[in-house]
Amino acid sequence: MKSNYSKLGEYIKEINTRNSDLSVKKLIGVSMEKTFISSVANVVGTDMSVYKILKKGQFACKLMSVGRDEKLPVDLYKEKEDAIVSSAYYVFETVDENILSSEYLFMWLCRPENDRYIGYISGGDVRGGISWETFCETPIRMPSINKQREIVKEYNVILNRIAYNLQLIQKLEETTLAIYKQWFVDFEFPDVNGKPYKSNGGEMVESELGEIPKGWEVKTIDKIGKVVDSLHKTPEYSSTGLPMIRVTDISPGFLNLSKAMLVDEIVFNEFSKNHKSSKGDIIVSRVGATFGEFSYAYTNEKFCLGQNTAVIIPKSLESSLLFTALSSPEIKEQINQKVVGSAYSTLSLKDIRNLKIILPESKLNNTFLEVSNKFNVLFEYQGFCHQELSALTKIKSLLLSKLATVED
Repeated sequence: MKSNYSKLGEYIKEINTRNSDLSVKKLIGVSMEKTFISSVANVVGTDMSVYKILKKGQFACKLMSVGRDEKLPVDLYKEKEDAIVSSAYYVFETVDENILSSEYLFMWLCRPENDRYIGYISGGDVRGGISWETFCETPIRMPSINKQREIVKEYNVILNRIAYNLQLIQKLEETTLAIYKQWFVDFEFPDVNGKPYKSNGGEMVESELGEIPKGWEVKTIDKIGKVVDSLHKTPEYSSTGLPMIRVTDISPGFLNLSKAMLVDEIVFNEFSKNHKSSKGDIIVSRVGATFGEFSYAYTNEKFCLGQNTAVIIPKSLESSLLFTALSSPEIKEQINQKVVGSAYSTLSLKDIRNLKIILPESKLNNTFLEVSNKFNVLFEYQGFCHQELSALTKIKSLLLSKLATVED
């Protein structure tokens, strides 16, 4: 071990307090993202007295499959209320907070380099696990406690800003969907007198999607956008290059390319023949766990489409409004109806093109232009928040990586 590193076991101690009197009811576990989550395990008939009690300032981690998962599930508990974890977890705490800060230790355990190290030393175990004794051999760099606290303070500033951005993004999404529902579901857009249309006697007519305002119509996606398929080929990924969107990269909201697989320029150009990516693209997953989900490209960052994805390119409608419509519960219901009775959920190009939304006959009226502008403003703001979030996440990762070179 390098001279400027110490063994983790010198600064932590295992805690093995059992829930013998069944006084603690809050059952939690640790995710691969190193966060505590409410347990979904079926505990009916389980002896909860053998579960371990977890108190504020203590860690919980699972060591049995770290090699297979290539991640160490661990988190620092910060709640006042005691919790319990499965006996499969190890509970531990720092021996002296004035020598090793719990928050600094958690930062160290969050480093990707630490995950790789834990995965490497698990190689001799069939299940990919390690013992508590082996875990205690983990090297840790130990600057002075004042330096640790300084690093933690800087790190928390970043975490707080990330949390703020996530909250703001959620509020913006909720606002966007609320406006969409008011206009295109409840039909309570302003009438000529500035009052809610439907509830103030606005004339309604029948359509294939139920009653809609007079002067509005049902339009299919192929009338307002172009749907482009991906190549049905398996690519060869690269350690460097440009991002390729797979179905696993598609989740509701703005497109996140940070975890996308990379392909070299030759592969990228081949897979980009059908479509050159641009801001405002709407990417859809056609199969799998993310089936029927849509992601919005909020920048001009280049990407190509992987298997079982497609892109919708708006033609006669603002991309922000079209994406909001596609994200609505009404579209989700249409998608679900298309796969009723199917053994394998697949969204065909025809299915995508035939999705229906309700719009005014012409977008050239002032009230419609006004709401389109609202969507654009909200999306631009969301885009700014996502860009800042991306930058903060990179700074966070950089700070964690630099822990190995920090000096007192």
